[in-house]
Formats: sequence, structure tokens, C-alpha cells
Amino acid sequence: MKVGLYFGTFNPIHTGHLIIANHMAEYSGLDQIWMVVTPHNPLKKKSTLLEDHHRLQMVFLATEDYPKLKPSDVEFRLPQPNYTVNTLAHLQEKFPTHEFSLIMGEDNLNSLHKWKNYDVLLQNHHIYVYPRISTDKLNPEFENHPKIHMIDAPVVEISSTFIRNGVKEGKNVQPLLPHKVWQYIEHNLFYKK
Repeated sequence: MKVGLYFGTFNPIHTGHLIIANHMAEYSGLDQIWMVVTPHNPLKKKSTLLEDHHRLQMVFLATEDYPKLKPSDVEFRLPQPNYTVNTLAHLQEKFPTHEFSLIMGEDNLNSLHKWKNYDVLLQNHHIYVYPRISTDKLNPEFENHPKIHMIDAPVVEISSTFIRNGVKEGKNVQPLLPHKVWQYIEHNLFYKK
């Protein structure tokens, strides 16, 4: 099975995340997309990041009607701080018959060379890249790379920060969120202060 790993804090998960994940599931040749919720880094100030279990629950609620999208808490059980290369090694060991790929925005691809053991990542895994509005030119090292696939996905410019600020300011952000996620946020009074 070909699995695309879409990492994020998902604080909260929004319709933009679902548009990208579903597009990858339907148009990239991947069988499933695992939405990997990244845990709160214990070394960083908490700020507006919700507890891990709440963010995982919102991903579960957002993806339950999409059979090819799956929530994943795999990084919750790995030593912190964690690196993507470690997560992939752990998953490959746990699911030896799966082929894992990374999903990332074009902006993240440009900083990939700064990631721990990025050469190992590129050697062992494919990377599926969705477009972002950016004026940066693509790093020449990654142009025409056989393991990097530029996917003609919709450009979605919705941010979790914008949604959190909107909630705090009492704005109606309901159209930007899956309905069940919006209900969960409302019920728990998240992002209000």
C-alpha cells in the first residue's frame, strides 16, 4: 500500500487541509493519506496550541467521512524532539509492506535541505509537493529530482492562525472548517481567549 504522510499541528484542521489531502488521495497514485498530528514540543512555549488529544480528535472528526484519509498519532509515542526521518524509520519497521511518502507544500520543499538526514529521506521516500503562493524560486537541487513529484493541486490559502484569530475576535469562521470540527471547537470554547 502506498501511504502519503501529511504532517501538521492541525490547530485546527480546516477545509484547506482536507482539500489538499483528498486531492493527493485521488490524483497522485497514493492509496491512503495519513494525517500525522505533530505533538506539542515540550521545549517550546505552549501558546495557542491545543492539547495533543484534542487536535487528534478534530482530525478524526474531519476525516471520518473520507475512507482514504486516516488520522495518525504515531509521533505521540516517539521520543521528543522528533525528526521526520525517525518517524519514517519507525513506520517502515512497523508496516514493512507499506511504501511511505511525504506530502509537503512547496514552501517546505525549499527548506528541505535543512532537515535532519534529508538525503536519507530523499533516497528512501518519494515526496509529493502541492503548490503554495510563493515568490521563492525552487532550490535547484530539487528541480527534476526523480523522487520529487509536483502535484497540480488547488492552491488553498487558509491558515489555522487566521481561524484561531477569527474565533478569538468572534467572527464566523464556520465555512473554513469541517462542520464537526467547528462544533467541537464551539462546544469546548477553544481559541476564545
